Amino acid sequence: MSIEETRWPCEQCGSDMRFSPKDGMLMCDHCGHQQALPEAPAARETPLRELDLLAALKDGFAPEDTEEVRVTPCPSCGAQVEFKGAQSAGECPFCATPVSIGTGTQRQIKPQALIPFVIDERAGREAMNKWMGNLWFAPNGLTEYAKKGRSLSGCYVPYWTFDAATRSRYTGERGEHYYETRTVTVQVDGKSEQRQEQVQKTRWYATAGWVARRFDDILVLASNALPRSYTDNLAPWDLGALVPYGPDYMAGFTSEGYTVGLAEGREISRQIMQRKIESDVRGDIGGDEQRIHQINTAYSAETFKHILLPIWMAAYKYNGKTYRFVVNGQTGKVQGERPWSAWKIAFAAVVGAIVIGGVVWFLQNR
Repeated sequence: MSIEETRWPCEQCGSDMRFSPKDGMLMCDHCGHQQALPEAPAARETPLRELDLLAALKDGFAPEDTEEVRVTPCPSCGAQVEFKGAQSAGECPFCATPVSIGTGTQRQIKPQALIPFVIDERAGREAMNKWMGNLWFAPNGLTEYAKKGRSLSGCYVPYWTFDAATRSRYTGERGEHYYETRTVTVQVDGKSEQRQEQVQKTRWYATAGWVARRFDDILVLASNALPRSYTDNLAPWDLGALVPYGPDYMAGFTSEGYTVGLAEGREISRQIMQRKIESDVRGDIGGDEQRIHQINTAYSAETFKHILLPIWMAAYKYNGKTYRFVVNGQTGKVQGERPWSAWKIAFAAVVGAIVIGGVVWFLQNR
């Protein structure tokens, strides 16, 4: 199957256009012309479609739910970088390694929806610089990096969302506190005294029961290129802003093909669900303490979506190591790695020791 090359030519000058988060339109950087997204009206009228999870895992996908994409694996971090339009080379948005379009193709599940970029590159850079400015003991090079105003890379990152109805049978114990009075001997001014004190104890009662819950849009990162802790801390996302996938939103941006498969994503989502189910079980057991012996959960009505979420990224190299920063393209929230300046830490330790020594000397002489 051949891949259709998508371009966004300007109506006035023919140059490639890009999607402008600030205006919500396609913009030409060459002549400044703006034009509306052709597919936006139709997209808004199309409801988001959930796919049957069990059918997809068992029988695969219908042709209309998949697409052939051209992807380039990053030689450093392994991210599956997709390029759109006429762009054929650039930097990996995850680690700043130069990459170029290859000839390989993959068939992947089509994204059903995405959240368009709301924060533009300038606002994302300002949020990142502010975050960097609040870092203690950061090397001077990081401050200079922020001042140079290096542009960020806008990337649509793949996610899965999972829905399920669960019913869980559990066994455990409910602990109820009670108190006993006992006499103890203590030393007061060198003399022994007897005192009474209350001692907490717990009575345990066997218990069993059922809990049920409906899970909606459990979000799972479908990429291994970024630490999951980064993207988890970019939450919350307003998934109510999801729109049906349209290629025009991709103009001027890169996207990553998913590297966490559907089956693996399902297991991660179940781990997330299990933590909530365990919390429900503890609430159902009640008492002052709970012991959970076993939880058996049945899953039904399982569905999923493949979606793309907008993230601004930057990579900074210090002492041979790459540090990455990510900005939520919807809210401007920032997360990332940070280098530490060894000499600043050492200097602060010396100054702290001098200050403490001075205080001790002052108090002793006083």
